[in-house]
Amino acid sequence: MSFGLLKRSMPRSLFGRAALILLLPVLTLQGAVSLGFFQRHFEDVTRQMTRSVLLELRFLQDTVNAAPDLEAALVAAAVIAVPMELAVTLPVEAVPGADSRHLYDLSGRAMIATLRDGLPGLLAVDLIEDRRVTLWVETGQGDMQVAFHRRRVAASNPHQLLVVIVVLGVVLTVVAYLFMRNQLRPIAQLAEAATEYGKGRIVPYRPWGATEVRVAGTAFLEMRGRIERQNQARTLMLSGISHDLRTPLTRMRLGLALIGGDEAEALRHDVDEMRRMIDGFLDFARGDAGDALETVDVTELVRHAVADAARAGQAVTMAPVDPGGAERGVSGVEWAGPVPLRPLAIRRALDNLIGNALRHGSRAEVSVVVGQKTVRITVEDDGPGIPAEQRTEAMRPFTRLDPARNQDRGPGVGLGLAIVSDIARGHGGQLRLSDSARLGGLRADLILAR
Repeated sequence: MSFGLLKRSMPRSLFGRAALILLLPVLTLQGAVSLGFFQRHFEDVTRQMTRSVLLELRFLQDTVNAAPDLEAALVAAAVIAVPMELAVTLPVEAVPGADSRHLYDLSGRAMIATLRDGLPGLLAVDLIEDRRVTLWVETGQGDMQVAFHRRRVAASNPHQLLVVIVVLGVVLTVVAYLFMRNQLRPIAQLAEAATEYGKGRIVPYRPWGATEVRVAGTAFLEMRGRIERQNQARTLMLSGISHDLRTPLTRMRLGLALIGGDEAEALRHDVDEMRRMIDGFLDFARGDAGDALETVDVTELVRHAVADAARAGQAVTMAPVDPGGAERGVSGVEWAGPVPLRPLAIRRALDNLIGNALRHGSRAEVSVVVGQKTVRITVEDDGPGIPAEQRTEAMRPFTRLDPARNQDRGPGVGLGLAIVSDIARGHGGQLRLSDSARLGGLRADLILAR
């Protein structure tokens, strides 16, 4: 449990982890040196200075003990106390029953131990009063109280060295932070360029920084260039295939129309089926190739698609915007606005989802939620739906789920959901299938990264 909590509390970014690696040893070293070396050093200094004061205290105690009476003892104590900066009270009536000091006063502990070892008849030591040492000792003239400034038994300004170390540590940490940030910037830019390309966007990027980062950046640019060249070649190839295949099919259909008869009608049906299959193959192979990236209003794009489908006689409606969305914290109002995407590809994906919903249901409903980081277009129907264990298989190319979906109402080639899933991945998103709570059929969520 504690390890999991520690893991969750660790920074996730490379910069945060590098800063933690930088600061943790520095803080640990400063803490260890401060609590270890400095404390032991100042305790040793305190013992040495206390032994020096012990000579004066024993001399004062011996002088008071040698005096014939109290009056002589007071005179002798005054003569000694003034030059030695000691405050002497003789005799005293109230004596504390035990030593007293603050818990954090570690050097005071060493001071009291040294006084008790070297001063016979010591009754109590009080270090509570700020910067003052008060002790009580037995003499022949009664109990005597002696007070003196603590600087006589403790190193003066011991915090200065610690302050210097802390200040230098902060300065060096700032310098290291600036250097580290400069070294991590090319990695962050490479990550940003790769993330944007995963969403189908090409942003300017130039490799720089350390040698390893330059090598990784150059490899990324070469990979991106190869993919773009393949996309261009695929676009040209698909254009040629589309023209070369559709032209003879058109001639065949015109020839069959001139022939007439039941057999010709069956052949025309086969030609139309072949045309639909070829269109499906080309749409799947095309994906979003050749579609330029544009900044468009997703809500308006979806509204136009639904309106076109409704004008074509399809039972599809636009659902009201859900401010909360299925993913809480995503608002369809707060973050509404233009989104960079490939509109032709998104329109093709939306048409496929609407057509698929109406092929297996009697009506469909479309909704859109534009969030801060994602865009979600949802198409729901009242059809039989797809069992949960078959949804992953349904998005694979050339897959037809005959028992789950009413294929007799419009056979296809099993590419509709595969085309939508491919377009979603091209925009850094995904296609999710689930049950429709609103209509009872299938719910298809086309999720796009912003």
